[in-house]
Amino acid sequence: MIRRQFAALLLLFALTVPYAATYVAAQQPQGQQQPALDPNDPIAKIRDEGLNRSQVMQTLSYLSDVIGPRLTASPGMKRANEWTRDTLAKWGLQNAHLEAWGPFGRGWTLRRFSAQVTDPLDIPLIAYPKAWSPGTNGPLSADVVYFDPKNEEDLSRFQGQLKGKIVLTAAIREVKAHFETQGSRRDEKNLLTLANAPMPRPGGGRGGFGGGNNAQFQAAQQFAAKKNQFLMDEGAALLVDSSRGDGGTIFVQSATVPQPFSPNAFGPNAPRRINPYDKDAKMLPQISVAVEHYNRIVRMIQAGEKVKMEANIAVAYQDADLNGYNTVAEIPGTDPQLKDEIVMLGGHMDSWHSGTGATDNGAGVAVGMEAVRIIQALGLKPRRTIRIALWTGEEQGLLGSKDYVAKHFGKMETPATTTTSATQGGGDGAATTRATPVLVKMAEYDKLAGYFNLDNGTGKIRGVYLQGNDSVANLFRQWLSPFKDLGAETLSLSNTGGTDHLSFDGIGLPGFQFIQDDIEYDTRTHHSNMDVFDRIQGDDMKQAATIMAAFVYQTAMRDDKLPRKPEPGAARTANNR
Repeated sequence: MIRRQFAALLLLFALTVPYAATYVAAQQPQGQQQPALDPNDPIAKIRDEGLNRSQVMQTLSYLSDVIGPRLTASPGMKRANEWTRDTLAKWGLQNAHLEAWGPFGRGWTLRRFSAQVTDPLDIPLIAYPKAWSPGTNGPLSADVVYFDPKNEEDLSRFQGQLKGKIVLTAAIREVKAHFETQGSRRDEKNLLTLANAPMPRPGGGRGGFGGGNNAQFQAAQQFAAKKNQFLMDEGAALLVDSSRGDGGTIFVQSATVPQPFSPNAFGPNAPRRINPYDKDAKMLPQISVAVEHYNRIVRMIQAGEKVKMEANIAVAYQDADLNGYNTVAEIPGTDPQLKDEIVMLGGHMDSWHSGTGATDNGAGVAVGMEAVRIIQALGLKPRRTIRIALWTGEEQGLLGSKDYVAKHFGKMETPATTTTSATQGGGDGAATTRATPVLVKMAEYDKLAGYFNLDNGTGKIRGVYLQGNDSVANLFRQWLSPFKDLGAETLSLSNTGGTDHLSFDGIGLPGFQFIQDDIEYDTRTHHSNMDVFDRIQGDDMKQAATIMAAFVYQTAMRDDKLPRKPEPGAARTANNR
């Protein structure tokens, strides 16, 4: 019944929505018979190797279980760089190397951690330090204070009360029951919505931070900055907040550095922000506690109990080498006319520290590595060079891929602003004219055939976000056709953000992120202590690696590079700057 209704909806959209006829055509009911592939067809071989002799789970297990957390610039990250380089070389890829970017900042390693309430009774706590947090210089035992100022004037209530104390900095958060599953796959309605998404607005989907111009948002951020500085000035010993998530799942990222709020923090000419990984960063020790435990401590204090906690945070900073590194390796092209052109694939290897980075984004790394292993193991001879890049610094702002793209392909540069007299209308000051960013091309800009990325967890591939590049739709539909029975058939004009394909798309290169099933990504694993190997779905990983290999191989074999969107800005080369 559902599928009959779905077929009727498809017919209705095909008659009434211009893009529906183009994009929904890929949305055929699963289970429909499709022609068998010729076993000698390279795509049939890729499918057989990827589904029946996969090594993707072994790769991911070593990366996540053995190497473990991979915070950017940490020893774990460097070990992962070296292991992936050596593994790719062992599989027969050429020019396997680490490529430096930066400088980034110092690494950070958690050596030892414990936290519990000690008075009026003993309560072990589920908690994790925040990344780059200082240590406590041995066990810290102190009274706990609930810090809940309502406004700037209310800060005076805590003056002289916080020195040497453990301070709870977040409000109580209600914990609701989960009446819906935390894990899900995209259903037909969701895929249909993606398939019929309109053409994105120009400039959309290339990252950024929202809310900066909202007066209420700015006021909240300004007050938060004043509270952070107040806590530092008052000499608090340890800051404690509650994590997003519940049921033992804690979402933990970076420590906060006290500094003035700027409404232009991420815009042009923004003042320098101090990051927790900067060598000159000054901050207090900070941990996140499971919300149920945190709420209990607050309620105990509100009931009049005097609460004491003990915490021990031992950390090490690494600042001998402030650079980050990407892992890069290649399968050389074989066509004399096309071998200098490049097809790229990748995902980011850095992770947060409370889990083992399995779904974010060990999954994408293992899928990318498996894709090139499949091509290499089959002895296929791509016409173009296939280059895999495993990025770092993604979690801090796509830093590794942005630097790589800027060096190899190009970047958007904004010329210096010009100042002119502003006397019209009675003004007597100066007006600043903001220049339009221009594209500065580097040596390999015209050689890139396309880039494919995976970074949305363990879910299988359901299709491709086209990033507004409708000229690749028919081609990608053909390439998805052999995988309809595996659930991959949706094309969406939509942009999708937050990961490394944006570094390519932002300068007009064809960079794509695959559509994936969400599984438990936002609800359980993304940036949490539950980002571990046991949350990975093995069959989904095999499917994703197989499709990635097929897309990369076919891009490497076609006569022409993938079609591109119009170049952003007026182009100039690095030689005529």
